[in-house]
Amino acid sequence: SFGAMAGISNEYNTSLEVATPSEGHGDARQQMYLQKRNFVLRLLQTSLSLDYIQHHRNKFEVFKKCYFYVDIEPHHVQTRDRNHVMHRTDIMQLIDPYELLKIKRKGKKQIEIEMLLIAELLEHLERGHEELRCYLTTWDMITFLSQWHLIMKKLWQLCKFMATLTSLDVPGKLYLKHRLLLRSEFRGSRLPMFSVSLRVKMPLIFDRNESFAHKDSAKLKWFTENQESQVELYELRFKLLTSENESEPGYGRIQEVISTSCIVQGLLPGRSYEFTIGRPDTQTFILVKWHDSITLTT
Repeated sequence: SFGAMAGISNEYNTSLEVATPSEGHGDARQQMYLQKRNFVLRLLQTSLSLDYIQHHRNKFEVFKKCYFYVDIEPHHVQTRDRNHVMHRTDIMQLIDPYELLKIKRKGKKQIEIEMLLIAELLEHLERGHEELRCYLTTWDMITFLSQWHLIMKKLWQLCKFMATLTSLDVPGKLYLKHRLLLRSEFRGSRLPMFSVSLRVKMPLIFDRNESFAHKDSAKLKWFTENQESQVELYELRFKLLTSENESEPGYGRIQEVISTSCIVQGLLPGRSYEFTIGRPDTQTFILVKWHDSITLTT
């Protein structure tokens, strides 16, 4: 994007230095038109291409489904007890719960603002690409050259939008300004500096090919977008769908799992169940807006 902006700047400066040929210089005028038109077309096929914009939209769709947590580093610190014995202590044991709650609220607000900003940038880029394509296909040579400064202004604006979008690092680490206070009993302790950021975990997605029901049981399998393999705790929820249109829930239960697959026993034959996969709530959890669900019939 920054390279594209430099190219636009050079093209703009050149257009100021070189006057548009008069009507008597038809060949030169035609050559300038083709040169400028190809410049716009090249940007629309590279830095501002629909494929590249769609790439960022796909990342945004994943981002909206992610899990967000407060991450406080280091996770463990050395503390000294009343007998001056050193202990390795979980940092969360030292944090004031009320201050942590305030930071989580700030983090949630920051995530929501970033989501709105990304959505707006993508909309501007898609609409701007369409407008420039329209200029290329509908304007004749005279109109195109007479509106060149307008075209350059639009290109510059779109490249700035793209530069902002790529700088947002979706999904990635988002840093928080904070004033994190320790519990009162630790405020006199000398502890190392610690940082607070937002940690992102990828959404969980059912493997539709590997998830199926038997007569009285079901096998479920899920994965993350980037195929993360570390061991963690998952929460599988399922409920019986009881009405004819399978919209009214019946009884259900929650099952905690430490692997990415699970067999659920004790289901009723010939009935439909809705399964939902997620991560359990934790002390550092902030926000998730989406859970994957799958309906299986025994």
